[in-house]
Amino acid sequence: MGLIYGVNPVKEAIESGKTINKLYGSKGSKEVYELLKLAKSKGIVTVEADKIKLDKMITTEGEKLKNSQGIIASVTDYEYYEIEDILEYANSKNEKPFVLILDKIEDPHNLGAIIRSAECMGVHGIVIQKRNACQITDVVEKTAAGAVNYMRVARVTNITRAIEELKEAGLWIYGLDMEGATTIYETDLTGAIGIVVGNEGEGISRLVRENCDGIIKIPMVGKTESLNASVSAAITIYEIKRQMDKK
Repeated sequence: MGLIYGVNPVKEAIESGKTINKLYGSKGSKEVYELLKLAKSKGIVTVEADKIKLDKMITTEGEKLKNSQGIIASVTDYEYYEIEDILEYANSKNEKPFVLILDKIEDPHNLGAIIRSAECMGVHGIVIQKRNACQITDVVEKTAAGAVNYMRVARVTNITRAIEELKEAGLWIYGLDMEGATTIYETDLTGAIGIVVGNEGEGISRLVRENCDGIIKIPMVGKTESLNASVSAAITIYEIKRQMDKK
């Protein structure tokens, strides 16, 4: 069981048909009132509760009190997909597969932001690792602002094997790294493609790097050495979408 909180994430969960066990809402907010009304129309059990109690529901001991915005949905845990599901989804849309592969992303805010950008830009699915990496949590759901409900996330034991599977399916795999041989603007990114985004601190691991077809980078002119993982992913995703639309 998990909790989704905040007006927009909860609204997306309801509208996307996600299984909601119970909806908790506080009085006083027009947005919350409308969500409770929508939930009731869909047969979802609703419960009125004090906002402070709701804030405490999503705050772990020792943390600063989180803001639930007066609305919390109790949902079933995220149901992960398989890589085949992602490829079949792309095929059903008559599109070349566009996949993100996350190499041990640990920060839930980064994962949530990546999912949000990916959903907005037409990525067909995301591959994450089962161990030593962030999974889909309530913080990820909140940061993604509802995009988790529309994104196919596959969870694998071994990223390198997942890359091999995608390559066998015809995808060209590029690793994103500041030491890349060419920039994202110089590289043709219009085919069936997978982009590897590395860990926040260590980047792409050696074995994963060796299994990529190429390493590309985002050109930088400032003094900062690198970008946040979710920002790097968003810039690259947008460039791929731009190239695909132009072609």
